[in-house]
Amino acid sequence: MPDVARTPQAARRGRTMARILLDIGAVNIRPEEPFTLTAGWKSPVYIDCRKLISFPDERRNAMAMAAETIGEEIGFSAIDAVAGGETAGIPYAAWIAEAAHKPMMYIRKQPKGFGRNAQIEGDPRDGLRVLLVEDLTSDGGSKIKFAEAIRKAGMTVTDTFVLFFYRAFPGALESLAGAGLALHYLADWRDVLDEVEAGRDYSPAALATARDFLRDPVAWSSARGGRGAV
Repeated sequence: MPDVARTPQAARRGRTMARILLDIGAVNIRPEEPFTLTAGWKSPVYIDCRKLISFPDERRNAMAMAAETIGEEIGFSAIDAVAGGETAGIPYAAWIAEAAHKPMMYIRKQPKGFGRNAQIEGDPRDGLRVLLVEDLTSDGGSKIKFAEAIRKAGMTVTDTFVLFFYRAFPGALESLAGAGLALHYLADWRDVLDEVEAGRDYSPAALATARDFLRDPVAWSSARGGRGAV
């Protein structure tokens, strides 16, 4: 995926978020035993953003940067409510909603199957402008499904925010754009690998494998039995 221009402030936040993820042990580089991502890709790298919920100081810093990003790139006046995707997006949506003094909801992957058979919990109302929040995205697939549920409930959604964007697999931004969603994020793998190189968090061999993966993730995944070119 080609590089995209970022403001100096966004670039600073990306490196800061990368360092936070490294410091709390959320960054995994495992060339000898690749991870299988939700969408079926094989990857030597994996980010576990869910670890962040257990680190109050780092979490507070990340949420402050999230608020800055949303304020600069979307504007809180353009948002009526914040919705988190089940399950990893729920805590981050709650903290962002609290910081912005906005209503919060969460979205199930499927209707719960009993009672009201609700897919969206909270107070969904026609016409609300919703910001969709998750922890990360690789190819954007789950964001599109959650957006469909938001729209089916009579609300609108044009933007989604994540802490981390793999920014590796082809078509992610195009798929989101095709579904009427603009993606906003703090850090990506290039931020992390630049920070790894600066801080010597992983061996040169592990870093080289990660960069090799990012140069052609489709071929890397396909060669190891994962999802490949369609």
